Amino acid sequence: MVSVDGVPGRLALHGIGFPVPSGRCRCGRPARESQMAAKDEHIPITDPAPAPTPGDGLASERELWRRFSAHRDPASREELVRRYLPFAKNLALRYRGASESFDDLLQVANLGLVNAIDRFEPERGTPFAAFASPTILGELKRHFRDRVWTVRVPRGLHDRMAEVDKATSELTVALQRSPSVGEIAERLELDPADVLEVLEANHNRRPLSLDRPLGDEEEAPASEWIGDEDEGFELVEDKLTLEGVLPQLDERERLILKLRFVDDMTQSQIAEQIGHSQMHVSRILRRTLDRIREEVADRSAGERSDPDD
Repeated sequence: MVSVDGVPGRLALHGIGFPVPSGRCRCGRPARESQMAAKDEHIPITDPAPAPTPGDGLASERELWRRFSAHRDPASREELVRRYLPFAKNLALRYRGASESFDDLLQVANLGLVNAIDRFEPERGTPFAAFASPTILGELKRHFRDRVWTVRVPRGLHDRMAEVDKATSELTVALQRSPSVGEIAERLELDPADVLEVLEANHNRRPLSLDRPLGDEEEAPASEWIGDEDEGFELVEDKLTLEGVLPQLDERERLILKLRFVDDMTQSQIAEQIGHSQMHVSRILRRTLDRIREEVADRSAGERSDPDD
């Protein structure tokens, strides 16, 4: 039996390829420390990696813009879009209180972001956020003007609407009540008439359908009680027919027709005014009406024989 470090009954197995038992080896170091030291002898010693500097992120973005501007690299474009998506979302949040869905507004803002990236020129030295902000806001305003509002308003009036809405919200919080037109005008340094114009346009930009029920669904729509039948509607065709026949009458016949059917005069009154007897006026009137009936009948027959006209 061979003792290890003076402990009888233990074999010194390290010499034949087995791990050294727990305890201390002949060199006086623990076995685990000896193994770690052996491994460390084969690991090359390298310098630690340098810590990232604050300029690394900015330099990386500059490199993305360089690659995209020079080669229109799709991967660089996608990474730039991904980095500025939160910026586009913040701009879309300005219109969150509108009637439009926020998901739709976010899609419009993202589209404006992509357009801004495609048109941006880094060599000009302008920060991208300053360049992209008007582009994204313009897309959002155009979306409201062209797709959301039924009644389109001028661009200047549309811009004042956003200012009035913002001022109204701020004054409501500050005053703990709804602000007056004068207070809004004073806040925005506008004329009260301009504020009233904005409020009126904002109220009427989405007209209600006449087929929409006024109250409950069982109530009649507004189209059934708004408006009235035009009493002269049925006379339109007769009027058009007469306009084609009257030029063929002489001046005296047209005068008698006017006095009788427009001025509502009797035959005696007409005879007294034109200097003829009542009997003569009656014959002229009868002859004229018969002629008009014949002309109307001929025109109707011609229209039936030629339906393409």
